[in-house]
Amino acid sequence: MILFARQSFAARFRRALCVLAAGVGCVAVAHAADVTLAWRPVAGAEPVTLNAAAPVKIGANTLTLTRVSALVSSVAFVRSDGSFAQMDGQFGALALDQGRAGVTLRGVPAGRYIGLQFLIGVRPEVNHADPGLWAAGHALNPLVNELHWSWQGGYVFLALEGHYRRADGTQGGWSLHLATDPRLMLVELPHPLEITGDTTLTLDLDLARVLAGVTLSPEQGDATHSRPGDKLADQLVQNVPGAFRVAAVAPTLKPIATAAGTSARPPSAGTPLAFLVPPGFPQVSLPADNPLTAEGVALGKKLFLDPRLSGNGGQSCASCHHETRAFSDKVPLSLGIDGLPGERNAMPLFNLAWNPAYAWDGDKPRIRDQVLAAITNPVEMHAEPAQVVAVLAKDDALGADFLAAFGTREITAARLGLALEQFLLTLIAADSKFDRAMRGETSLSEDEKQGFAFFATEYDPAHGLRGADCFHCHGGVLFSDYAYKNNGLDLVAADTGRMKVTKQAADRGKFKTPSLRNVALTAPYMHDGRFATLEDVVTHYDHGVKRPENLDPNLAKHPDAGLQLTAVEQRQLVAFLRTLTDASYAGSAK
Repeated sequence: MILFARQSFAARFRRALCVLAAGVGCVAVAHAADVTLAWRPVAGAEPVTLNAAAPVKIGANTLTLTRVSALVSSVAFVRSDGSFAQMDGQFGALALDQGRAGVTLRGVPAGRYIGLQFLIGVRPEVNHADPGLWAAGHALNPLVNELHWSWQGGYVFLALEGHYRRADGTQGGWSLHLATDPRLMLVELPHPLEITGDTTLTLDLDLARVLAGVTLSPEQGDATHSRPGDKLADQLVQNVPGAFRVAAVAPTLKPIATAAGTSARPPSAGTPLAFLVPPGFPQVSLPADNPLTAEGVALGKKLFLDPRLSGNGGQSCASCHHETRAFSDKVPLSLGIDGLPGERNAMPLFNLAWNPAYAWDGDKPRIRDQVLAAITNPVEMHAEPAQVVAVLAKDDALGADFLAAFGTREITAARLGLALEQFLLTLIAADSKFDRAMRGETSLSEDEKQGFAFFATEYDPAHGLRGADCFHCHGGVLFSDYAYKNNGLDLVAADTGRMKVTKQAADRGKFKTPSLRNVALTAPYMHDGRFATLEDVVTHYDHGVKRPENLDPNLAKHPDAGLQLTAVEQRQLVAFLRTLTDASYAGSAK
């Protein structure tokens, strides 16, 4: 039963249950269909494009839209007799800025309907369940939806973000996050439907209705995080259900089938090695074509330390990724074999299984791709794969290791990538002082507790909140959303970052959010290593942020003068960040 329906729908649903229980009035189902609910942001009748170059006037606000993310659950199709086709157990995670604009419901009974309804958000028993239980790829897995609040508990149900023009003409950021059980939203859409096959319903989300009665400003509020008594959140929760309408109903277009590619699965060999997901971490999907084995991981570790993978035989992966520094480097830009500096700071290597892509700009979809790119990069290891393979093939002992890992002694560039990938997947950081404190095994100091409070509290002076706002990008057990953000390092970024991959101007100067686990070990900081200390990083976010047009909205909403944390507050924030060091890295010199 949909517990949050208004009386008219709830009454019809109860009648439907009685009819079904009596065994009468049931609809014979010839077949079932997949129905996709595709969201489209609009302002009145006009579409609103995400990351548009120019802002649009919507009610009292002139703004751009950069994010629409939501959780959808409890979808039901309503029949004329008051009964429901209830899609229990199906959830959807939308992220329009990532191309996930629809929720597809499987097995919708064919027939005629007078409308549909759904919840934006999830019921309390789901909202407060362990998010680490959801399978990899499931809509409620935090890696998929990027909407789980972790320590605060529960999911964000709807997130809308962007930029807006303040009254003084400057650019601000707006960030509206609707969450918590009382703010679960029921959308009811009367509309005649006849489902005879796979169907797509285009649902317009009218931002003019969402923002009705809302004037974004630092004084009245340009952000909400749905705390108790938040009038802006209450207003939005009233507005959102009435902001949807069915814009179109059409058969779902099927993609053109393509020939299946050949599998890169290696020969079956080695002893299977279990991958243990730490408590509270999201479930992950490991490469199906490269299962972990004890022999493969051991070989990968040996190769990681082997300088023969470089062009001159003098530099290994470990030359720039030091284990005692969480596999990062101590210099802003590492030097390659020819003495040339790299383009970007060497990223630390841990919890890579949870990364959706690799490198600062997310250019490489798999670890094996990234390691081979480093080996061949002319300013890094500068090697020819064929030359490396020829050198390694002369090593009989190494050949035996390949035999144990892959079933034959053959050494190839592809196998180098697979072995290194296996090793790197096993590098996990999940046992810091903070983790132990969360498990009740130790306690944080008062300074560390205060630092955590600043870390996990938003900057929202309109609601009396003056936190450091770190959790927006560095929230959850992974301390990263792994998204690409412009964090205000430069007005015009010399390194275009994510733009090199997407070719989109809106991505200029955006880089992947790094995890803050082990952050005390990984100085210097940022993609170019410009900040030498954690104190320098905190200073940047406190009052050093530049304001390019595509500055992340959660930073753009801060005043030009910055957060203005006191020296004590900044020290406490750094004290908390130091609790994120994993003991297995801090003391491991191997």
